Amino acid sequence: MEYKKLVAVTGLSGLFELISSKADGGLVRSLEDKSTKFVSNRVHSFSHIDSIEVYTTGENVKLSEVFNAMKGNSETLPDAGDAKKVKAYFEKVYPTMDFERVYASDMKKMVKWLEILVKNNIDINDAEGEADADTVEATPEKKTTKAQTAAPKAAAVKNAPAKKVNAPRKMA
Repeated sequence: MEYKKLVAVTGLSGLFELISSKADGGLVRSLEDKSTKFVSNRVHSFSHIDSIEVYTTGENVKLSEVFNAMKGNSETLPDAGDAKKVKAYFEKVYPTMDFERVYASDMKKMVKWLEILVKNNIDINDAEGEADADTVEATPEKKTTKAQTAAPKAAAVKNAPAKKVNAPRKMA
């Protein structure tokens, strides 16, 4: 399982592996109970965890950097239910985090997510090298990224004309 395939789904707790996606949603597998289900775009939103950034007092940092700092620290992970202990933990582990803009619920979520990643033996460092691997050499003079190749597909779906329903009118 790769770090770059993991998503967070609004309205659902935990992390999910994105197995496949369609225009109207995606097929995801829970990392906690290994159940697979279809999640609709109409109800939920997907966020790839490698694209999530955390507010700091300087430049924003990728979530993977915070996870690596958490793993590399000798402090034990606090109970995610206690907001004060979680905040105190992050003040020691990642003191440059902007605690006015990063909510306690977000910090709790980071603790829970790290526990899930460690439990499933997912390499977080895999995300660090992805910035170089995302650029694919198509021709010697032109570079194309995955985001550029995926964008026309999404635009084609959004630009589809609305369907008209012509029902016969009743004449009085």
